[in-house]
Amino acid sequence: MTEEEQIRLSNIADTQYEIFALLKQRYSPRTFKDESIQKEHLRQLFEAVRWSASCYNIQPWRFIYAERGSEAYDKIAECLSEGNKKWASFAPLLLLSVYKVKMEGGNENFHALHDLGLSLGNMTVQAQYLGIALHHMAGIDRKAADEVFDIPEGFQVCTAIALGYFGGELDKLPIDLQEKEKATRERMTQTDFAFENNWKLH
Repeated sequence: MTEEEQIRLSNIADTQYEIFALLKQRYSPRTFKDESIQKEHLRQLFEAVRWSASCYNIQPWRFIYAERGSEAYDKIAECLSEGNKKWASFAPLLLLSVYKVKMEGGNENFHALHDLGLSLGNMTVQAQYLGIALHHMAGIDRKAADEVFDIPEGFQVCTAIALGYFGGELDKLPIDLQEKEKATRERMTQTDFAFENNWKLH
């Protein structure tokens, strides 16, 4: 077993209660197999998004994606934070998530970000099923991305996502990121976020 395979195995969540296997296996790597994502797999990812739930069925999500080696890929990479630039260029594909800010009548769509999150949840599970890793990134200059990609008025870039098949060479990462890849995953307990009947302060 390779070191990368061992890391993937060790990243299977140690859940307190049994959950769907694909959810247990999901994590956000910083290395990816040096292999382009198959077009059919990419279509499957967006089909999973297509059938996500959304408020009033508005479907406020939009995406811009680019393969490594393209000018658009480099433009997305330039908008990333310095920390993300250290590893994201290993991903075969980079993606920007965008959401529609208002409803057709002009009112703010308060639930647009909620719906975008739901759609990316669908994409993430479908990706896991296909052996594709997604690393969601908040570290992006959203205003710069809006300008670089000429995002129309009424829409806004939200996050960037690195996509690629699980794998890759750990030693290509800086030492500090190698350690992060090996670190034990941690989560707060259910009692910290799920309250029965009333909000409970601890």
